[in-house]
Amino acid sequence: MVQTPRRPWTARHGRGSLLLFTWLLSACGTFEKDSAPSGKIDISSIPDAVPKAEPRSKYGNPGSYEVNGQFYYVLDSSDGYFERGTASWYGKKFHGRRTSSGEIYDVFAMTAAHRTLPLPTYVQVTNLENGRTVVVKINDRGPFHGNRLIDLSYAAAARLDMLRKGTAPVEIRAITPPLPLANASSDGIRAPATVEPGVTETPSRAARFYVQTGAFGNQRNAEMLRSTLIKGGADNTHIQQRTAVNGRAVYRVRVGPLTSREEAMRLKQRLAAEGIGSPHIVTE
Repeated sequence: MVQTPRRPWTARHGRGSLLLFTWLLSACGTFEKDSAPSGKIDISSIPDAVPKAEPRSKYGNPGSYEVNGQFYYVLDSSDGYFERGTASWYGKKFHGRRTSSGEIYDVFAMTAAHRTLPLPTYVQVTNLENGRTVVVKINDRGPFHGNRLIDLSYAAAARLDMLRKGTAPVEIRAITPPLPLANASSDGIRAPATVEPGVTETPSRAARFYVQTGAFGNQRNAEMLRSTLIKGGADNTHIQQRTAVNGRAVYRVRVGPLTSREEAMRLKQRLAAEGIGSPHIVTE
């Protein structure tokens, strides 16, 4: 969660955006010190968030928004999202206040904030220092402090054993919730798919890995980034045009496909070290 007042949408974006702006200020516009909730709580008894298919939140999913002079572009899909970075957490200071999606923040719920993933998105977060893993629902925007990648709820941070240190290196993988199945059994387990006699199932193709370095509403900005990457030796850089939820075009700059996740990780780390774009790994 951002720790300073922010202006994610300007007035020209409309009444709904102004309402969301008000919510964001109510949640994040004060400077009192954040802290853990008082009392003894059995964090181990709090279950992971359960991924389920949900529509995009009415709030918190603009095509782009601005914070402290920097623009962020909300991804049109979380499919294949994978990234490593630094996690932080937020606690009692924001308990009971509205998140960017309009939901109420609960320090004991398994939730998190992220700058660009759609709201809601379910992700698996792994603490790379101790191997602990949680599943959280992303329903908020942030963090906008330093190089932090995700802001976890108090409960999620406690489960990952990162409260005392405050931050931790993590790995994030998006989870695609299962859709309701016509062939699900009464116990909720997917029944085997039926294949007609004489019909051979088509084997699934191997996953392809990309490093996405930016997403822009302006094609010229995407072309400038692509040119920079090509000059740096990334000849397999291309621009993928998609349509965002607001109907506007989004131009995503990607390098790939790459041969393995390890190769993608090395490229992401190199680009991040050189300050080129905002690289993260996408799997298709």
